[in-house]
Amino acid sequence: MLGIMQDWPLTVNKILEHANRINPTREIITRRVEGNISRTTYAELFTMSKQVSNALKDHGIGMSDRVATLGWNSERHMASWYGAMGIGAVLHTINPRLHPEQIAWIANHAEDKVLIFDKTFLPIVEAIKDHLETVKTFVIYADADTMPENSLGAIPFDIWIDGRSDECRWGDFPEDTACGLCYTSGTTGNPKGVLYSHRSNVLHTMITMQKDAIGMGANDVVLPVVPMFHANAWGLALSCPATGANMVMPGAQMDGASIYELLDTEKVTITAAVPTVWLMLLNHLQENNLKLPHLNKVIIGGSAVPEKILRAFEEDYEVDVVHAWGMTETSPLGTLGTLPPHMLDAPIEERLEQKLKQGRPPFGVELKIVDDEGNDLPNDGDTTGRLMVRGAAIAAGYFKGVGGNVLDDNGFFDTGDVAHIDEYGTMTITDRAKDVIKSGGEWISSIDIENIAVGHPKVANAAAIGIYHPKWDERPLLVVQPAQGENPTKEEVLAQLDGKIAKWWTPDDVVFVSEIPLGATGKINKLALREQFKDYKLPTA
Repeated sequence: MLGIMQDWPLTVNKILEHANRINPTREIITRRVEGNISRTTYAELFTMSKQVSNALKDHGIGMSDRVATLGWNSERHMASWYGAMGIGAVLHTINPRLHPEQIAWIANHAEDKVLIFDKTFLPIVEAIKDHLETVKTFVIYADADTMPENSLGAIPFDIWIDGRSDECRWGDFPEDTACGLCYTSGTTGNPKGVLYSHRSNVLHTMITMQKDAIGMGANDVVLPVVPMFHANAWGLALSCPATGANMVMPGAQMDGASIYELLDTEKVTITAAVPTVWLMLLNHLQENNLKLPHLNKVIIGGSAVPEKILRAFEEDYEVDVVHAWGMTETSPLGTLGTLPPHMLDAPIEERLEQKLKQGRPPFGVELKIVDDEGNDLPNDGDTTGRLMVRGAAIAAGYFKGVGGNVLDDNGFFDTGDVAHIDEYGTMTITDRAKDVIKSGGEWISSIDIENIAVGHPKVANAAAIGIYHPKWDERPLLVVQPAQGENPTKEEVLAQLDGKIAKWWTPDDVVFVSEIPLGATGKINKLALREQFKDYKLPTA
């Protein structure tokens, strides 16, 4: 027997249609790449998105065709999303921080037909134009007055949509239709495409709206510092219109002063970004004796949050820090570090210790840990294993079948992370499987070493990697980027670790570099570090 309910396909266009009906005057505030502030309502975004749909159709774009963007967070970028997705095309966000050769490879692999981009990325596009095999139309986010000269025959976005009809049928297709395409960063080979469906994106949107997830509402003002090309801005480009929250889009300016200005002037209540951004903001706040009277919640993900950032926001600025974990393949939210009920009244030190963990999965996400043979391991908060995930918005494979079957017999995806889970469902990442340091047959958590080292006031960033050792196979080397104007010593850094980790975890050596390499998503590029120090001889070897 089937239920007797209406058939209401979960297609992304319904999100913006809802915003247009229920919250038409709520705003998207954008800092343009030229520096000026633009204000757009959800009603105006709806009209603009429909015009994009008609512009794409006039260029022959239809069901399943790929439309690529190289864009900062802005209302124009959002109009490209909804305009493409609404007609059943696939919106392909490209990360401009990738190497130009990878960008060209990704665009060709996706078979993109249209490329819409911010003018700051014009040098990248012109450099690879002769290598783009399928892109026929170039559009630049600009108007007639700000349009740069170019060799692409590109069209200014505002002129491209100007005068077009805002009548266009949206969503006349099944909910499992492909919706968005986002490639992994490709640090271990060619990037792999994660192909989201309308259903998965809508369900992920509902997941983010849970109180123990991001939990925004119509009265919130949300600043997605995390870019729309980084796993869908963690879903905020969908969940904010779904709830009616105002959006504040930072454009290309991610420095501490620029982010603070938007937080303060627009009275932002929720914001989200990777730790490196919050470190820049924190430095700006401390150097200028500033406060955050409007901000209620900070979502920090992408890599583990250092304790000094967590403590500063919680204790000095009274902002609720929510540590989050996820990946492109999880759409991306997998766990969030909101406090579980039994921790609400715990002493402050216990609460902060809890918040440094990656958190608990919201409804819609299932986690487990397994050993190397695939056997389930207990959730006892101590046993460590490979982290597996399945759920409503989790990838079941990669675009064009790259990588083959990626699920186990029970439909779980191997995240590549090493973790443990406690009896309350709180998950803690101890390392990436490829980054774990295995010394004498035992695992050493590079993440724990790094987070403690970064707590030293003279340390800006730190990375622990495994170096060959003739007796122990591998031993940790700690690579340190000093804070500006500081000259920490090896002894000072090791003293920071003393008593906070097992003695045998202590790095065999510390080296100092002017800058630790970061990958395309702002995470430490361990692959580059391992290559840089592949011939390094430990003093203990």
